[in-house]
Order: sequence, then C-alpha cells, then structure tokens
Amino acid sequence: MKGRVKGLLGNPPGGEPAPMPPMEVAPDAAAQHQALQVLTLAQRTAEEHLVSAKREADRICAEARETAAQIIRDAQANAEQLQREAEQARADAHAAAAQVAKDARRYADEARQDAEQILSEARMRADEIAKQAQAEADELQHLAQQKYEDVVGSLASRREALQQQIEALERFDREYRNRLQSFMQQQLRALWVDQPQVNPNGLDEPMPSPNPEPSSAPPVPAQRDESDQLVEQQQ
Repeated sequence: MKGRVKGLLGNPPGGEPAPMPPMEVAPDAAAQHQALQVLTLAQRTAEEHLVSAKREADRICAEARETAAQIIRDAQANAEQLQREAEQARADAHAAAAQVAKDARRYADEARQDAEQILSEARMRADEIAKQAQAEADELQHLAQQKYEDVVGSLASRREALQQQIEALERFDREYRNRLQSFMQQQLRALWVDQPQVNPNGLDEPMPSPNPEPSSAPPVPAQRDESDQLVEQQQ
C-alpha cells in the first residue's frame, strides 16, 4: 500500500518520470487538496484490500466449515455404521447363543426321550421274559404233575391188577387144596374099604397146608419187574 502511494505520488500512471514541480511554495488549499486525494486513495485501497481479504477469509472459513461438516458427517456416518455393525454383531451373537441353547435343550430332550424309551423297552422285555419264564415253569410243573399222576395212576392200576391176580391165585390155591383134600379123602375111603384097619377118624380132618399163609401167594416175576421199572421211572 505504501509503494502504491509512493508510486502515485512519485510517478504518474504512464511510467514516465514526473516533471519537477516548481520550487515555489504551493498554497495551502492545493496541499490540502492533494493530501485529501492521497488519503482518499489510500482509504479506498485499504477498503478494497479489506473487502478482498474478508472475501478470502469468508471463502476459507466456508471451505473450512464445509470440510469440517463433511468430516463430521463422515465421522457420524462411520460411527453409525460401526454402531449398526456392532448391534448386528450383538444381535447375531444373541441369536447364535439362543440357537445353541435351543439346540442343547432339544438334544437333551431327545436324549432323555431316548433313554426313557430304552428303559421302557427294557422293562417291557424283562416283563415278557419273566412272563415267558413263568409260563414255561408252569408248563413244566404241569407236565411233571401230569406225568406223576400218570405214573401214579399207572402204578395204582398195575397194583390193582396185581392184587386181582393175587386174589385169583389165592382162590385157585384154595380150590386146589379143597379138590386135593377131597381127592385124598376119597382115596383114603377107598383104601379103608379095602383095608379096614385104617383109622376112619382121620378122613374128615383137613389136610395141613404146606404154606401157613395162603394169602401170600408168590408174585408173578414179570409183573413185579414191570412195577419196579415204573417205580424207577418215577424216581
């Protein structure tokens, strides 16, 4: 600004050297007028510089504010994006944890159901085996009882048959003895007729039995062997 004032004061606008002013003293009005022009020019130049500087400062401030606002917007956008990503990650983590817990509960329920089913099937199988074993035991006991009854009945019927044979033998023995006695008596009577010295008193006496126990007839060997075999089978 000082150089511009010096240029205005020293040289005219064409670049040519200004002529030397006259040596006489200018009046006061001319000096004041020239000083007023210089002051006005300096003031105008200063105002222009101030306006230009203000515009430049406003432009710089506007650009700075725009840049700062853009930076703030970008930072907010990044922060919001990061927050959304964090919330999404937290939601995903909660969902994954809930799914894991749900799967664990489902697996536990399935395992408990499988265990209960296996236990129920084992109990049913044990009951069936016990019932089957009891039925087989009852059947064996029934068969054994039936076999015992059959053997005992067979022995009873065999005993009855043997008893009937013994009774028949006893009757046969008595009849045989009676007929033998009658035969001997007839022979003695005939002998007494031929020889009167025979004592007729002993003719009516019964003949002594060779076996004092007529009821105990000798058993049949074959039948006794069969009864022994039946008894051995029963044992």
